[in-house]
Amino acid sequence: MASSASTTADYEHPEAPSRRDFLYIATATVGAVGAVATLIPLIDQMNPDASTLAAGGPVDLDVSKIAEGAQVVIYWRQRPIFVSRRSQQTLTTLQSSQLTSQLSDPNSQEMQQPPYAANYSRSVKPELGVLVGICTHLGCIPLFYPSPNATSPASDWPGGYFCPCHGSKYDAAGRVFRGVPAPYNLPVPPYYFVNDTTIRVGDNPANSAWNFDSIRQL
Repeated sequence: MASSASTTADYEHPEAPSRRDFLYIATATVGAVGAVATLIPLIDQMNPDASTLAAGGPVDLDVSKIAEGAQVVIYWRQRPIFVSRRSQQTLTTLQSSQLTSQLSDPNSQEMQQPPYAANYSRSVKPELGVLVGICTHLGCIPLFYPSPNATSPASDWPGGYFCPCHGSKYDAAGRVFRGVPAPYNLPVPPYYFVNDTTIRVGDNPANSAWNFDSIRQL
């Protein structure tokens, strides 16, 4: 089930997988402070066929090659899944009162994530973020701006995601800011670590039966 790569434009809504088994993996380059991250095809990988993806079959990803401050994008249930490696500076920022005081749901009280990701990082391992990359406002695709303390896309930017369509902002854990159009945090899909370097998106760990369909999303 070999796949092929294709270039993805920054502002375009992702296409659904075709009949020829596509897995798009892109890396967001950090670059200079405030620079817009770009999406570049990274590698070909084995992946379930399109019918399995549409049905919600699990997708494996080797996270060992994701650099600090970078992000890759895979598809599950025809949704883009953002997988990023956070720096220690980002993890410290996520826990700061200066940031959490600006968030609509800093403690993830809305069940936009499985119980095993209901923590400050909204992830199984704090350094690795796994989020559904669809804005909870009108379904646009947020852009990745990983650099904390940057001036773009907003002053005192803490690092995270910005939706260029209507200005919704999320921190690096996908928590939504107050006063923006998006009403909810970015969802976290079900996932677990198969081993130290591989995550499986689309399945819960053995001790959880959390239902992804309970999230609030378009």
